[in-house]
Amino acid sequence: MTTNEHATATAAPVSDAAVPAPVQRISLPEQAAEFYRAMIKLDRAAVAGVDPVLAELVKIRASQVNGCAFCLDMHTVDARAQGEQEHRIYSLPAWRETPWFTARERAALALTEAVTLVTDGHVPDAVYDEAAKLFDQQELAQLIALIIAINSWNRIGITSRLSPAPKRA
Repeated sequence: MTTNEHATATAAPVSDAAVPAPVQRISLPEQAAEFYRAMIKLDRAAVAGVDPVLAELVKIRASQVNGCAFCLDMHTVDARAQGEQEHRIYSLPAWRETPWFTARERAALALTEAVTLVTDGHVPDAVYDEAAKLFDQQELAQLIALIIAINSWNRIGITSRLSPAPKRA
């Protein structure tokens, strides 16, 4: 038996079966119903007046930074429904290196990252000032509210182990 034949014969079988979703730890809608209803109201208030495509880009980027699979799945689907292009969704982790995000989107994404990673240098003046140049005070306030809301949803999803529904190929 050759080395390659031995390696092939002893290798574990490869499976294309899906990995089961993690078991959800707790259901906040059931166990903290009043809080959960308040989060839904907060979310509705946070997106009021924000361009729907920009809102989804912000939600996706915060969810990428936080690693929330449930929110990533939800908001990439929602972004597509709003007409967002696949290449922009795929390149969000490298938005600084791409030419297809507007100045307002770039400012919103930079602010999203700064607020999401608030312990990493807080929100630098340069990031805040750039957003303040491109958004009026009301828009900026709504953008900040949106970023805070999605970060809260990410923490709910991650802590309770919400998992996206399996997809069919």
